Amino acid sequence: MRGLAVTSLALSHFRSHRAARMAFDGRPVAFVGANGAGKTNLLEAVSLLSPGRGLRRAAADEIARRPEALGWKVTAAVQGLHSGHEIETWAEGGGARQVRIDGKAATQVMLGRLLRIVWLVPAMDRLWTEAAEGRRRFLDRVAMSFTPHHAEAVLDYEKAMRERNRLLKEQVADAHWHGALEGRMAEAARAIRAHRDEAVARLMAAQGAAETAFPRAVLSVASEDPEDLAAAWAEGRRRDMAAGRTLVGPHRADLTAIYAAKDVPAAQCSTGEQKALLISLILANARALAEDLGAAPVLLLDEVAAHLDEGRRAALFDEICALGAQAFMTGTGPELFAALGDRAQRIEVTEARGLSETRDIGP
Repeated sequence: MRGLAVTSLALSHFRSHRAARMAFDGRPVAFVGANGAGKTNLLEAVSLLSPGRGLRRAAADEIARRPEALGWKVTAAVQGLHSGHEIETWAEGGGARQVRIDGKAATQVMLGRLLRIVWLVPAMDRLWTEAAEGRRRFLDRVAMSFTPHHAEAVLDYEKAMRERNRLLKEQVADAHWHGALEGRMAEAARAIRAHRDEAVARLMAAQGAAETAFPRAVLSVASEDPEDLAAAWAEGRRRDMAAGRTLVGPHRADLTAIYAAKDVPAAQCSTGEQKALLISLILANARALAEDLGAAPVLLLDEVAAHLDEGRRAALFDEICALGAQAFMTGTGPELFAALGDRAQRIEVTEARGLSETRDIGP
């Protein structure tokens, strides 16, 4: 199966990289090097070829190389859903992130219509034990991978909720103002709920239809019925005004997971089992997208190989290659990727004289 792909990547003053240029041939890519060499920074650059703040959720001014702080730029050639494109995204010193596609100004949402990018990073290892916000963010990324305009629904909801919260904090009781905002919130909430429910259903189906070395998770979303929310907000204005914020809505939803084979909540599983469940969901996301699009998404897997035994590592690589996915992976040494053989590119990332450098080291 053909996959979506990044065919070239150029960075300028991005994190530790003053300048870097790389070419890729569509195979999985293993970035190898010592801790601190700048491997994850390369994955972050690729993640910014999709809507949002990337895999670190960094503000634009946090990305620029220090101490210069001149701004930063990422330029990439990509094989998209229908054709090839050139993407540029950058921020000048202190400015907001900007996007250009094929030389024309574009919105971040438009990036999701060219590429689909799915990632797994070490910070997500705490997904099942941290606060619900992280799980909502994970679920919304999955929903956005299937339905790019999910991002617009979330933004519309959050914008209207911020305005409602301002009225609450200022003790403004005007029913007309509140009603207008709550109507906008309810409309967005219906779309958000539908997209989230579809994402969960797609993940469940993709897990169940595959023979895999990774365990199956039974997923559910705890949230209010969006059809009841407008009435709930109207009835709860006095309570919300006392709290100074909106207390119910899709911004309070939670994703729950059960380790199916053991019928145990993910939060009660071992660290290794929680990691395996996450990998299972990422692979399910990729399989479902490949079925939808006829092309596998780009995968970003940061330090994933180090936390797997040899058998599961080989199984992961086999699944990636069977999908035809271009997976960008990081690890401290090439031995972690030995099972890939010549199915992957290997690029060494080193730091010398305060600068990060990259070098293709072949199979």
